[in-house]
Amino acid sequence: MSQHPSPDCPQRKTVRTRRVDEVTSLHEIFTHCLPAFGGAYLRRIYNILDTAIGQGCPLTLAIAGPITVSGQHQTWLIPLLETGWVAYIAGTDAMCYHDGHRSLDGWRDPVHEVPIFGDDGALRDEKTIRVTDMAFDEDVLLDQDRFITALLRQPEFQKKMSGTELRNLLGRRFGALEQRNGVEPGLLATCHKLGIPFFVGAPGDGSVFLNSMKLWAMKKAGLLDHYEFELDIHAEVFESCAYHYWGLFESETKALATFVLGGGVPKNFNLQPEPALGQVLGLPDVTGYHFDVQIVSSPVTDGSLSSCFPAEAVTWGKVDRHVYHQTTESMQADYSIVLPFLIKALLDNRARYERLRDELGEEHLFASHPQAKGYLRSRDGYRLYDKRDELTEKLRLAVKDNKEWLAGTLDYPLA
Repeated sequence: MSQHPSPDCPQRKTVRTRRVDEVTSLHEIFTHCLPAFGGAYLRRIYNILDTAIGQGCPLTLAIAGPITVSGQHQTWLIPLLETGWVAYIAGTDAMCYHDGHRSLDGWRDPVHEVPIFGDDGALRDEKTIRVTDMAFDEDVLLDQDRFITALLRQPEFQKKMSGTELRNLLGRRFGALEQRNGVEPGLLATCHKLGIPFFVGAPGDGSVFLNSMKLWAMKKAGLLDHYEFELDIHAEVFESCAYHYWGLFESETKALATFVLGGGVPKNFNLQPEPALGQVLGLPDVTGYHFDVQIVSSPVTDGSLSSCFPAEAVTWGKVDRHVYHQTTESMQADYSIVLPFLIKALLDNRARYERLRDELGEEHLFASHPQAKGYLRSRDGYRLYDKRDELTEKLRLAVKDNKEWLAGTLDYPLA
């Protein structure tokens, strides 16, 4: 005679929900009111982020898409950066370029809404540039080009440098312009202030670099006597590896978490340090991300890097194989829909722990709510950009110590 399994069978996870008119916070919405289907994916992503933050794990971000032109950096990204949880960002050159529009002289609030399915021919006649449902005058781009051109000719840019140094310098200069024109701080100015490195895996695919190309071309044509700026791609990739190495061997948690939004080159760049360290440089005991959550619009069946689940990254060593069943998730969605709610819930959690710390004292709070310690880590953040010389030197020494292994990788019988 067959027996029905007990409802408390450990192999089963019972579906338990709460009414939305019974919950009092976004945290409870995410944990108790998203029982199934796409909502369950969102619940799992929220729970993994909540766990990673609660454990104090340094968080890296990979973001593709027009974050800055659409103003999303001001609504949810900058508030996330100001928590101190984020170690570094991988983004796009376009994010950096469009970050400057709102601070340009004479262009107060230059971005406006337009219909997605409107008359683009008419917009072209009006010299209006459209990015989905965001738009701005073409003259904004022309002014931005002039500003970038003038900036890149300044003395501090006349050398070979990594992309993180370029964007740190841009952030300082953008911030000064924002302050002069009474504009809220943008993305690069915030990264500069907080010492957050900003990586771009495809620097040639954006207008900051196009304006550098203009100056390079003018010098080649004999129209400029002096232009010495040059991007050091080797140094930038090595720097990303140094931060990953720090996360695995020197950070308090000895582990890293990544939050991928939109896929593309930023996603791949953010996942590359592990194979660079372990496979290419041959350093021992290198592991992938402990936590990996992503929200991408591509279906996994399209075969693109953007769409691949964290489990696929396990086969490359980019995600820790021992924990990925519990610490990774991928959701197919437009991240602009859900990020304000996710980030607000996480910030509300921090605020709740801050209130409890005032009521209970830090010692009692951490004893009763261990995750509060990770949430309440210093808002000063990791300031990895400020430590880049120290951390890249440590990695250089590790490479030097691996001389014998590396020497064995140099030869192959070429055809």
